[in-house]
Amino acid sequence: MAMIRWNPLREMAAMQSMMDRMFNETWRNMNWSGESEMGGFNLPLDVHETDKEYTVTTDLPGVSADNIHVKFQDGMLLIEAELPERTVQKEGERSLLKERRYGKFSRSVRLPQAVNVNNVEATFQDGVLTLTLPKAEEVQPRLIPVKTGNGKK
Repeated sequence: MAMIRWNPLREMAAMQSMMDRMFNETWRNMNWSGESEMGGFNLPLDVHETDKEYTVTTDLPGVSADNIHVKFQDGMLLIEAELPERTVQKEGERSLLKERRYGKFSRSVRLPQAVNVNNVEATFQDGVLTLTLPKAEEVQPRLIPVKTGNGKK
């Protein structure tokens, strides 16, 4: 009988492998459209930040601009949209496959710093919604001039 020395790194690697399998199974339970098997749509967002503003981008193909609603309240950005069902079934016709998504969906995200809500811009072009949210003046970085001992810059 061979004696195996206990190796904590091997135990950690086994735990990591087990966690990877668990997360992979979770992602497998999501279909390609972003709809969870538990129901509801996950609206994917890209959020970028500069010193002066946040930019939020999301794809909303097939949605008309009239069916998009954007709200900002108490540091929370809310995007709501509705995509009507695009197919009308004709008499005597049966659907064999219906994968195109439709319905109401929304997404909210809390931004870490205050936003100047009076200057928020929303553009919708080619199925892509882009929001530009300028940061409030008080949270933007400021350059502080350094004076010499005689009071001059």
